Amino acid sequence: QVQLVESGGGLVQAGGTLTLSCVGSGVTLDKNYAVAWFRQPPGKGREGISCIDRPGLTKIYRIPIEGRATLSRDDVKGTIQLQLRNLKPEDTAVYFCAASRAQWGCNTDGVGYIYWGRGTQVTVSS
Repeated sequence: QVQLVESGGGLVQAGGTLTLSCVGSGVTLDKNYAVAWFRQPPGKGREGISCIDRPGLTKIYRIPIEGRATLSRDDVKGTIQLQLRNLKPEDTAVYFCAASRAQWGCNTDGVGYIYWGRGTQVTVSS
């Protein structure tokens, strides 16, 4: 069964940094896949926060994390990493990744993503 697995979450103080990783189980996240990150804060709906296209040339960062995040991919290892800096209590959420075979670009709307992970918890204390 194909699924994505996230790691790197945890408890961190405000102002801290975390690096989240996404890898495939039963699939290798190489240049055949665009990948996006989403998060779901407690009691709220899912929101897309970042994505990277298949060649790694297009990276999108949404306002909640813009200027505080770096998205990268290692196609040999099949890993997509999202570094989050200067974390704030409002960043507390379950973070999860998704993969798409979209030929061009990527989106943070969730459209076209065929593989999803179950998420990793990020908790930011004030």
